[in-house]
Amino acid sequence: MSFEEDDRVTLHDEHSEYDGEEGQVTQVMETMFGDSTYTVSFEDGQETGIPEDSLEAAGEADDADDADEE
Repeated sequence: MSFEEDDRVTLHDEHSEYDGEEGQVTQVMETMFGDSTYTVSFEDGQETGIPEDSLEAAGEADDADDADEE
């Protein structure tokens, strides 16, 4: 799944201080190999060069949990 600017995402990178946090995509960059990397802005900073496989659309996991509670 690719993301666009202004999308809300959750970062999954155990080496990042923002691991598990929700942020907003502020920039999409294409590498010379045709892959996309992202800059994501968080409440207290930003992270650049994030690969697509480290991001998840915000709310995806929450939606499944909400369905179980109803």
